[in-house]
Amino acid sequence: MPRLNYHHLFYFWHVAKGQSLTQVANDLHVSQSALSMQIKQLEEQMGQALFRRSGRKLHLTEPGRIALEYAEEIFNKGEELRAFMRDHSAGHIQQLRVGAVATLSRNFLEAFIRPLLPQQNIRLSLRSASLDELLGELSDHNLDLVLSNVPVIADRKNPWRSQRIARQAISVIGHPDKRAQYSDIADLVRHKLLVPGPHSEIRMAFELVCQQWQIQPEIMAEVDDMAMLRLLARDTDCLAILPGVVVKDEINQGQLIELGKLADVNENFYAVTIRRQFQLPIVTELLKRGPEDILASNAL
Repeated sequence: MPRLNYHHLFYFWHVAKGQSLTQVANDLHVSQSALSMQIKQLEEQMGQALFRRSGRKLHLTEPGRIALEYAEEIFNKGEELRAFMRDHSAGHIQQLRVGAVATLSRNFLEAFIRPLLPQQNIRLSLRSASLDELLGELSDHNLDLVLSNVPVIADRKNPWRSQRIARQAISVIGHPDKRAQYSDIADLVRHKLLVPGPHSEIRMAFELVCQQWQIQPEIMAEVDDMAMLRLLARDTDCLAILPGVVVKDEINQGQLIELGKLADVNENFYAVTIRRQFQLPIVTELLKRGPEDILASNAL
């Protein structure tokens, strides 16, 4: 059998990922007829039909789905190699590109990258966006690592590696004059609360605890962004459910106090990478650190 034509496979890969022939032809600067001919030649070489046509749409056949799996691995490996060589092209300078979900505590992010800051041979790039956006960039090898406060589940298409790297307790935070008004979680029903958004792990764990105590606290505001939650905790008379570290400056200055920790309510931090042949040594070193080491500089 003649050697596989990877040029033809590359065209097939783009079309098989769900794009139209017209769009792929425009993106790759070839005519639609030339693109169709390349795919036809690949099918002839394979001895299998890779697509079936339904109206104007192309659908993968079973051999086509198998070919797509191989093509994904082949071209993702090629992009991984390109990214690895690009990041090492500046001699001894290592480039590290870290993504952090927009709702992640900035204090935690700073603590995580702090060991890198004194190093002269590290060029650091930080990106903040939604988890879906960051995972897309990680998949395209435009990021080396994503920090998240929710776990990520791998599948055949997305071979993520998601590991929990730290956990911190969640507290009830308020102004100092609230100290006499709070002794345990049952007292929350007498206050208006600021809480994380409904999709956060913190919020779900908090609601489970409320169910166990059979209480229904009054929610003043649901806030996804920890920086905004911090401002509202400082500037309103509400109690806030959040990690004490988020308001550590206000606590140190006496503006806010930690009224108590919530049992079984924690914020988890995850590092998400993609299975790569060439893992950056600096990423390996960062992920070797224990939770105590990462959170040490975050201590109140």
